[in-house]
Amino acid sequence: MAKENGNRQSQLRQLITQQAARMMAEEGISDYAYAKRKAGRQLGVTDAHCMPTNSEIEEEIRLYHDIYSSEEQPEALLQLRKDALVVMQLLQRFNPHLTGAVLDGTAGKYAETHIHLFADSLKEVEMYLLNQQIPYETDEKSYRVSDRRSTDRKKVPVFTLDGPNGMIRLSVFEVDDMRIPTKSPVNGSNATKANIETLQGLINLSVSGSPAG
Repeated sequence: MAKENGNRQSQLRQLITQQAARMMAEEGISDYAYAKRKAGRQLGVTDAHCMPTNSEIEEEIRLYHDIYSSEEQPEALLQLRKDALVVMQLLQRFNPHLTGAVLDGTAGKYAETHIHLFADSLKEVEMYLLNQQIPYETDEKSYRVSDRRSTDRKKVPVFTLDGPNGMIRLSVFEVDDMRIPTKSPVNGSNATKANIETLQGLINLSVSGSPAG
């Protein structure tokens, strides 16, 4: 009986993994927890033991792109990176860094783009957007951050822009936060970030025919 239950949990876990990955790949969902809950509801599963890890879902997303969108996804990813570069160049004074799915290569069409800004004050960023006549919505996001002493959560304000190919979310950190890494929602390691120069290099590689990765 225990073995049967274990097999059933494993099967349901795989189904939720596949469903969550499909939604994140096709619908631009970036919140792993939300994708898991939604997939679980659709499949009628509430058992926490059946819920996959974020790493399992990310691996499934990559597999999904390989199978179902091997031609379209690289083009969509390149366009999202180009869109991000334009925004980062516009906001260069705030030391922008790209992170998330658009950087790590798992983003599909209409995925959210996540950019971290570092400013002396939130008002400075807000006034710049207003002066540039860039419409935005405001929200906040909680990040896991760590320094040498501890790991904690930090809420930061977010400006959301309606980009040409998906939402662009600008998380505004304090300048001193540059030295404190945020944690990846996938595996808890320090999140990878790319500045303007690094992103331009990735775009150049893609345009030249090298893997986007």
